[in-house]
Amino acid sequence: MFKKLGAFLKKDVVLTTAMILAFLSCFIVIPNDEYLGYIDFNTLILLFCLMVIIEGLKDLSFFEYIGSLILSKVTTKKTLILTLVLLCFFSSMLITNDVALITFVPFAIMILEMANQTSKLCYTITLMTIAANLGSMFTPIGNPQNLYLFSLSQMDILAFLRLMLPFTLAALIMLVIAVLFGYPQSSLKVIMKDELKLDKGDIAYYLCLFVLCLLCVAKLLPHLYLFVIVLAMIIIKNRSLLSKVDYSLLLTFIFFFIFVGNIKHLPAIDNLIKTILSGNEKMISILLSQVISNVPCAMLLANYTTNLKDLIIGTNLGGLGTLIASMASLISYKQIANRYPQLKNKYLLIFTAANIIFLIILYLI
Repeated sequence: MFKKLGAFLKKDVVLTTAMILAFLSCFIVIPNDEYLGYIDFNTLILLFCLMVIIEGLKDLSFFEYIGSLILSKVTTKKTLILTLVLLCFFSSMLITNDVALITFVPFAIMILEMANQTSKLCYTITLMTIAANLGSMFTPIGNPQNLYLFSLSQMDILAFLRLMLPFTLAALIMLVIAVLFGYPQSSLKVIMKDELKLDKGDIAYYLCLFVLCLLCVAKLLPHLYLFVIVLAMIIIKNRSLLSKVDYSLLLTFIFFFIFVGNIKHLPAIDNLIKTILSGNEKMISILLSQVISNVPCAMLLANYTTNLKDLIIGTNLGGLGTLIASMASLISYKQIANRYPQLKNKYLLIFTAANIIFLIILYLI
């Protein structure tokens, strides 16, 4: 049992770090009822509901079907890659960057092998990863840090969309340019091996639950009502989905909530962080994300500034850069490493160079 626990904690470095920090901070404030006040249950509820609903849609091959439908219209190599990149970009706005990459990177590798385009594999998967990380920044539900910061900021959804729109449009233009100048225009026809069949009734069931999540984000449905409805409907429909939820992410949030809540009881550290962060939210969040990734960065810094707009921008742009700047990027890397181990170093080189270029240009905006 202890070996399994050790292997799990070693595998999820962010969760392990959060747990250790939370444990050490308990020596500052002995565990008590105040700990419950540290935790943003609204963020946790929305994260849980989104994850379990998306798992339901994944089980039904809904996203693969959409991808196959779009790719069946492709006629050139350039439009093939552009389609794969834009699938990640736009889908991540609703299903999160992690799910977009888990779904479409293996799908893309299969398509590129069928189309005899593996020579462009590293560049293509890099662009897809960047697309998922940048597309997800547009909406409050695109990634975990957006959910948390959106809830904390008390912004309405239109204000959030307006804030991130210039960066999203710039990212879209850059991705299109990267594809247009990186691939030939030669003709191509993608023929899918098997035609996916969908259970439209089941898909409609989960999409209705997804709409409830959107209503909750728009502050039209209380979080507790959402949790009760979604949990009941999932138990009725397919309770096995509950075992597929990424509970390590939820635990990571809880541990960081405890750590930050306890640290705020140390005035000297609290004031030091506030002083360093004041007026530098965007730059510091970008730099810190390179080391600890953007989700923990958002959770650590959010309690030390009122300038949450710059923190939202910084943590989203901070997902670019190193491989761990956004933990979602590791999904793509593992797919490459497992299937084409000889390409690991080449992928890291292309990935890092492309991320730095995108980060510098978007930061200058």
